[in-house]
Amino acid sequence: MTDAISPVQLAQLSGVIAAQTGLHFPGARWPDLERGICAVARELDFPDAAACVRWLVASPLTQHQIAVLANHLTIGETYFFREPHVFAMLEEEILPALVRARREHTRRLRIWSAGCATGEEPYSIAISISKVIPDRQDWDITLLATDINPRFQQTASEGVYREWSFRETPGWIKAQYFSRQPGGRLAIRPAIQQMVTFAHLNLVDDAYASTLTNAMAMDVIFCRNVLMYLAPEQAMQVVRKLYHALADGGWLIVGTNETSRVLFASFQAVSMPGAVLYRKDASCEPPASRQHAVKCRGSKQNAPRRTLRAKPQQPTPCREALALSQQGHYTEVVDTLGGLCAHDHTNAQAMGLLARTCANQGRLSEARQWCEQALAVDKLNAGLHYLRAIILQEQDALDEATDALKRALYLDQHFVLAHLCLGTLALRRGQVEAAGKHFETTLALLSAYRRDEILPESEGMTAGRLREIIAFMHQKHTTS
Repeated sequence: MTDAISPVQLAQLSGVIAAQTGLHFPGARWPDLERGICAVARELDFPDAAACVRWLVASPLTQHQIAVLANHLTIGETYFFREPHVFAMLEEEILPALVRARREHTRRLRIWSAGCATGEEPYSIAISISKVIPDRQDWDITLLATDINPRFQQTASEGVYREWSFRETPGWIKAQYFSRQPGGRLAIRPAIQQMVTFAHLNLVDDAYASTLTNAMAMDVIFCRNVLMYLAPEQAMQVVRKLYHALADGGWLIVGTNETSRVLFASFQAVSMPGAVLYRKDASCEPPASRQHAVKCRGSKQNAPRRTLRAKPQQPTPCREALALSQQGHYTEVVDTLGGLCAHDHTNAQAMGLLARTCANQGRLSEARQWCEQALAVDKLNAGLHYLRAIILQEQDALDEATDALKRALYLDQHFVLAHLCLGTLALRRGQVEAAGKHFETTLALLSAYRRDEILPESEGMTAGRLREIIAFMHQKHTTS
């Protein structure tokens, strides 16, 4: 006889899942949670679901456990050009405006499908881009697609679909952008498929502006029918991170049923036919971090007097700018450091932070300029060489990026993220064996860190989390 899952166990499990994946299972959805966990228990070879629950709540979830849970607890129901009015706005308003603004200068476009499921959404976006920008080969276009469920991503990367995925798609779209396959399936044409980069990402737990995903300075973020499945506090956290991942003036597109004045208070709401879109306007953002800093300083002044007190650190432009940067207030960072760096050409710390901020905003030429000025002052700074490599990689200067990473490793052979970045560069070149060696080196170096220790230059990623992601990537590419 097998044990049944008790209400107490379901409450514990729903709390763990909400904390580490953001998926929300209130009491009304416990039957769904129980059905999903029964499937998880079968896949993981547990004698019953209750034993599986006891194991899951006993320790922090691993990447593999999260992947299995995501496969059985997330909904991948989607189809091409879902909510056609959204794609009409993309093709008729948003993309044309970006093209007009960029055609004579950067010719750079960055779009992110966050929660891409089985890929219908990012491929729909790619088709829209191809319609609006016929000379897309002359543009630097990033179309990132991420999801917490690796099995969804496997389907997405294969790009082969049943007719059910086209239930609201005009026939000419299928004829022009897909090819018929045996069994009546349709495969996305290679020219469109190659426009999309798929990456694994946990929207709640992972850092967005990381070497692994590069989800930063986005012009448009699609995050549709994702927030509705998150716990309220996790949804608010994700929205804050999405805000910081957008370039100033960038658009956030959510599901029709996900609009909220409270949740998107930092955005400018823009009403369009059939939907409300949200736009980032950094000039309207209240300087919350500075207000918080003033409140903190005020609370210290009102604290009880002690016999011995350490002298408080005086705020400096770099310290204030670092706090602003960590909260994603990039415009304020530029305001704080821009004048300082223009007049003081010896402050490598300020120039390096300004370079990173410009890179997070997508202003790569300025970022590279500030980074190289900082290196002229501090040539032996491995972190600055790494930052320069990330900027060069974004500019598609892969050989120069590789050289910069080698310089960083010459200065610090234990620089974890430099080894990792060499691995991702090798993957971009199709050098799977070389990438595997770099990932093995990365994992070996990570063993020296505590699981909860934040890695230098990682934008807040812990060693344990990065170890799991790299192991997953290594396995994926060595077994494919």
